[in-house]
Amino acid sequence: MKRKPWDAQLANWLVRPLVDSWVHPNILTTVRLVVGLGGAASFASGSAFNLGAVLIVLSNFLDHTDGELARLSGKTSPFGHLYDLWSDALVTVGIFIGLGIGLENVLGWNSILYGSIAGIAIAGIFQIRNIIEGKYGKQAVQQANWAGFETEDILYLIPLVTVTDQQAMFLLAATIGAPIGFVVVYVQFLKTLARGS
Repeated sequence: MKRKPWDAQLANWLVRPLVDSWVHPNILTTVRLVVGLGGAASFASGSAFNLGAVLIVLSNFLDHTDGELARLSGKTSPFGHLYDLWSDALVTVGIFIGLGIGLENVLGWNSILYGSIAGIAIAGIFQIRNIIEGKYGKQAVQQANWAGFETEDILYLIPLVTVTDQQAMFLLAATIGAPIGFVVVYVQFLKTLARGS
């Protein structure tokens, strides 16, 4: 059995006291969404990149709390699952579009185009993964896990990007990497369909 990621283990431990409380997993999803969009807005301001990075890291961690609480308390629901997925997509897309807007004075109007390309590619990845999950279950879209770290944990490194003032390089890398990621996920989707048929 694959080890649960470290951040999910910590989230599980932190939400245990909330199992019999009034706190519903959807409340934690909403908190995650608000914090993540606050991070994207901080990026878009062009002057609060470090604050944005801290909010993005916090949002990324909070993303684990709703699912852990839902499983521990038995409060899972199709709506909650869908709400969580859409919140993930909005925050992740918002990060790159916000970054593009915030870097306009550095990269010119192209930065908004770069952020949009990365954001749209990531939205496409989310959509394809949702389709695969809907047809074949959560196991079909399981993320790679190395020693307790998942692919998405790369977002925990965003403060290193902003502290070293490398936002422009990060955005350019995402503009190239996200479309490549989309192609990889699309190929996975086609292979999954072929196996399913």
